[in-house]
Amino acid sequence: MQQDHRRARAQSQPDSVSEDVEKQTVSISEEVKDDAVSPYAVDPDEERRLVRRIDLRIVPASMLIYLLCSLDRSNIGNAKILNSDAGHSLMQSVHISNGQYLTALVIFFVSYTLFETPSNYMLKRFRPSRWIAFLMFAWGAMTIILGAIHNFGGLVAVRFLLGMFEAGLFPGMVYVLTFWYRPEERALRIALILASATLGGAFGGAIAYGVGKLDGAHGLEAWRYRIPVIGGRAVVCRRRPRLRALATGRLKGVASLGHQRITWAEARATLVDWRLYVHYLTYITISVPFSSMSLFSPTIVAGLGYKGLDAQLFTVPPYAIAFVITVAVAWVSDRYEKRSLGTSISMAIAGACFIVEGALPSDSFKLRYVFFIIALSFAFACIPPLLSWLTANLHTTGASTLGVPLNVSIGQVGQIIGVYIYKSNESPGYPTGHYTNAGFLLVGALAVLGLRVRELPVKHAGIHYKKITVP
Repeated sequence: MQQDHRRARAQSQPDSVSEDVEKQTVSISEEVKDDAVSPYAVDPDEERRLVRRIDLRIVPASMLIYLLCSLDRSNIGNAKILNSDAGHSLMQSVHISNGQYLTALVIFFVSYTLFETPSNYMLKRFRPSRWIAFLMFAWGAMTIILGAIHNFGGLVAVRFLLGMFEAGLFPGMVYVLTFWYRPEERALRIALILASATLGGAFGGAIAYGVGKLDGAHGLEAWRYRIPVIGGRAVVCRRRPRLRALATGRLKGVASLGHQRITWAEARATLVDWRLYVHYLTYITISVPFSSMSLFSPTIVAGLGYKGLDAQLFTVPPYAIAFVITVAVAWVSDRYEKRSLGTSISMAIAGACFIVEGALPSDSFKLRYVFFIIALSFAFACIPPLLSWLTANLHTTGASTLGVPLNVSIGQVGQIIGVYIYKSNESPGYPTGHYTNAGFLLVGALAVLGLRVRELPVKHAGIHYKKITVP
């Protein structure tokens, strides 16, 4: 009788939209329970309709936001070589050396690391719609200002501020998804958001190709037009991420309290869980190729025999294919609940392709281009299943608030390493870069497989949860 009463009450719950994601999570239990004994029941057809509605409200907006973020972050890579044959690239116009250019890249990741966890705390303190909107406006403004810099000091200052404002976006999005989706539903959604970065790479190359034809217009270099175009879009779209609440009773026993503050017990339990440090180290290994590909793919493509604006245009196919493969790997990982295998197999494929890429003769342009596409695609595809796997093992709001940004913050070590591995004096083959990416990916694949075979009790805040087998 009590069960029927709960079911009737759940089914009569309106689909009205409230102001914010945190409000709808107040009624959700902090303690994670076994689904088999959860008192909440929901009709499967109704649940599918609910998930579709949530998808339509959250996923497209999140994809657009992260697409703009990836464009803002990586457009410096396109600007580096845009119209370099005419002497009008970013480095030539601002009169900076390759070492200074690398410093400008690294300073972004320094501020990104410093402000990632504080930004996630602010997301929790304020409404996600307001905080993410503020971040978008701020980093869009910084990108517009970047188009007006004339010296190395200005470049470094703007890149530092850009990293500060972009820091909280991706971990914040992953954190918010834990309130809307079950663990087995997250990898595909994370993949769609992350895969929008690959679309950003594709659009970035296409935009650079078009804007490159404006070189010299009104006495300005083309890269000064390209960067404000990208940043302006982020400013205009700043009010898109208004996350609105739907009925979430189906997440009882899975999600957590939106306003619950992290306790010392939760923080301590999260910080001493050694499995999380394996995740963090693995995230470093995948961050190296993610960073190097995001920043240097136009340079690498230029080393494949494509020059001038063609080097920008030929960055489009690799990223377009990477989008499809990233989503496909995430779907399979979610469908069969084999996130660790989705991650490790993708890392192994990407690592093997980077080895082949580094070993091929520098004049084997077509073959190197094919392996570059495969390597880039699977280097991106390994990330969503890994993040979904991590969030599935973070069972409280406090653990998610601390664990997710820590994961991405520590991963910035890999992003900094990725800045330095493609050496300009090794053009066009770049063997050091390819072999370094391969080494990190293969080590990461072994770490994931090692973690997979462990069956451990999960403990958070003094609560002993059921034993789980790492999926």
